[in-house]
Amino acid sequence: MRCAILADIHSNLAALTAVLKDIEDKGGVDEVWCLGDIVGYGAEPRECIKLLREYNPVCVAGNHDLGAVGKLELSFFNPAAAEACSWTAEKLNPGDLRYLEDLPKTVKKGDFLLVHGSPSSPLLEYVVSNSIAERNFSFFDTRYCLVGHTHVPLAFKQEENKVSSISLSSGIGLVMGKQRMIINPGAVGQPRDGDPRASYAIYDSEGGIFRVYRIPYDIRAAQDKMMQAGLPISLVTRLELGK
Repeated sequence: MRCAILADIHSNLAALTAVLKDIEDKGGVDEVWCLGDIVGYGAEPRECIKLLREYNPVCVAGNHDLGAVGKLELSFFNPAAAEACSWTAEKLNPGDLRYLEDLPKTVKKGDFLLVHGSPSSPLLEYVVSNSIAERNFSFFDTRYCLVGHTHVPLAFKQEENKVSSISLSSGIGLVMGKQRMIINPGAVGQPRDGDPRASYAIYDSEGGIFRVYRIPYDIRAAQDKMMQAGLPISLVTRLELGK
């Protein structure tokens, strides 16, 4: 089975469209797994929800998803993110709200646990270091855990009593062995690793390969939509910086 793994779309329709086209160009997949934050930051939340739902994804809730529907206090967000959450909430229709409200915080799929933040804190914790990853291995019982939230493609591998990190470069496959791993595919809609291209991954169970891809998209189009919507300028400019 081939699965496309998407995280942190953040209402960026231009990026999501480019990623989905790339998936089709690569022969398509059997399932789409989404690690949360469909909305937030960007200017096209309804359009992103609608397009993603056409693929019947397996999806978990992100902090921005629940912030937009009032299930997570805006005090958990920085001012620009909170402003974007409030703006997003005003744009969603009842069907969008129900969809986001009903998203689970965790999902198990075979050898994988899907969460947005971390196994110990599915909405809010950033898995950014070996020490944080090491603590989180005790919070899930599957072989692998897929996370988003940091917007940076990165993997952590547990071998005996040691945890090490693995950078994930575009097109370079990560062999999924017997070692337990926590893996982040990077962000579709707002990368933060210095590369502004959209990031996503495909997992091929036959070969046991997890492969991240970086896809160029029309950043200016996404920025123009955000400017027209009156969203914070800091959120607009960071798209071209990938930070």
